[in-house]
Amino acid sequence: MFALRMAALVAAALSTGLIAGLFYGYANSVMPALNRADDRTMIDVMQKINVVIINPVFMIGFMGTVGFSILAAALHLGKDVRATLVWIVIGLVLNVIAFGVTSGLNVPLNDQLMAAGDPASIGDLAAVRAQFESSWVAWNIVRAVLHTLAFLALLGALFVAGLQHGKAEASGTYSIGISRQMSY
Repeated sequence: MFALRMAALVAAALSTGLIAGLFYGYANSVMPALNRADDRTMIDVMQKINVVIINPVFMIGFMGTVGFSILAAALHLGKDVRATLVWIVIGLVLNVIAFGVTSGLNVPLNDQLMAAGDPASIGDLAAVRAQFESSWVAWNIVRAVLHTLAFLALLGALFVAGLQHGKAEASGTYSIGISRQMSY
């Protein structure tokens, strides 16, 4: 059971870290670079990003922030691992809030930008950009911070799980079958 718990917790931490890093990358490089571009280029690039980012690798990571955190929490419901569960739940709550920011705020802004049409035929590029950019950037920073905090909480859960496992092994409460296999 320990291996399954750790696999779920590692998957939750990994997906959360990857998504936090992605949004951090947007905040620190992509959006500042696009801020220096003209209106048409900024709109065109963001429309293209919004199409290509919807792919299986991204979706597994993005959905995994919540899905793997739920799985890790479910596998840590026993009283012997309650201290780990507390950290997982903190990470899960932060991931759910960040997921809500993305789904409820960033995605609608992306959809609005896509609905503006081909940048070559948009009449007022500056207005379209103004309706999108500052709000999208602000909410991206919020979700980046939330996912980063969730990642830290999940790392805390991994640390506590390791401590709990070590204490259980040292006290002999760890599964006898596994202890015997590990004896030399």
